[in-house]
Amino acid sequence: MVRISEFQTLVEDEFGASYASTLVRDHVLSALGDRTAGEALVAGVAPRTVWLALCDDLDVPPERRLGIDRAPLPPGPD
Repeated sequence: MVRISEFQTLVEDEFGASYASTLVRDHVLSALGDRTAGEALVAGVAPRTVWLALCDDLDVPPERRLGIDRAPLPPGPD
């Protein structure tokens, strides 16, 4: 399951922060009923479904669809 915050991170990591917002707002996806990613999310389409539709439409290779590896956060003070 992908949450909207994770969706945003995936899009920003793959396309860059400024282009990510443009894609989500303006790029129409036929697989989502000719809606933008943003419109699909507002309509209740699962973020994972929206992410995979973007990946398919923009030819994101399968090995990059899970996002980038991140180092774990250091433990905080007790």
